[in-house]
Amino acid sequence: MLPGSAQTVKEVLRPTVTVSDLDRVLPFYTQTLPFELVGIQDIPIAVIRELFGVKNAGATARIATLRLGNETLDLLDFGKPETGAVIPADSRSNDRWFQHVAIVVSDIDKAYSLLRQHKVAHVSSSPQTLPAYISAAAGVKAFYFRDPDGHVLELISFPAGKGKPNWQPTGSQEADRLFLGIDHTAIGSADTDSSLAFYRDVLGLKISGSSENYGPEQEHLNQVFGAHLLITGLTAGAGPGVELLDYLTPPGGRPYPASSHVNDLWHWHTTLLISQLDTVFRIIQQKKYSMISPGIVPISYPGIPARRGLLVRDPDGHVLLLCE
Repeated sequence: MLPGSAQTVKEVLRPTVTVSDLDRVLPFYTQTLPFELVGIQDIPIAVIRELFGVKNAGATARIATLRLGNETLDLLDFGKPETGAVIPADSRSNDRWFQHVAIVVSDIDKAYSLLRQHKVAHVSSSPQTLPAYISAAAGVKAFYFRDPDGHVLELISFPAGKGKPNWQPTGSQEADRLFLGIDHTAIGSADTDSSLAFYRDVLGLKISGSSENYGPEQEHLNQVFGAHLLITGLTAGAGPGVELLDYLTPPGGRPYPASSHVNDLWHWHTTLLISQLDTVFRIIQQKKYSMISPGIVPISYPGIPARRGLLVRDPDGHVLLLCE
């Protein structure tokens, strides 16, 4: 966190993921999954050129904002340039470009049954219940699956005493809801300490918890044989959390591709509303974190309550939109 300052991050606003064809992918989120479409907007050319660093003449992009419970998710579709690189067919959960959002459900077996009716692509073999020896996550149930572009999503349900209080339904109406909202976005990390130097020490996110996960249930969840990972939860106190996934074993997770662009399908960015953007930018420059935008630029970004921002990569290559 910035020395002598209040917390820099005010809120984690939303994750955004690049999709190949909004018209094709959107029904998956609004029909297979019950996201509500808030709206679809064109992104101003100045934002495409300056914030996203896309210099193509006549570049176009549109964004669909979706809501589930109190959280939102954006789908970003570039018309020109068209979709870049696709997610590798052999992509695994310990590759460093891995990112997902965790969708909270009240009954994972019922939610999984609905997904099977729509023949969704599995990552996990089936929903997994994490065992008692993983004390921080004991009783948590989870299932990984893919959207039509290959992005990984997670269903997650929390037993009593785990997760945020709002994931524990109170009252008959709440108890009847199956899909509740977005708990967090999780990202691959090569080294937890290096990631914390960025997310905690520069941006001011706070550690909300940690867990060391391993065993057959974790292997079936991630589909990574020998999976043994350190999970660190981060929070701004408002909005979804951010989880760091640091695989201790097995070795061989591939790095985030160096020549990545915002129209590649492995591109996600997480939007953070922050204070002291000028100071944060100076620290980012001093510590030589990679930037996509040339610096702080004016933004008129659909649904974002901010007037300026920048796109920066974390130590592993994951992208964040910092805005003020």
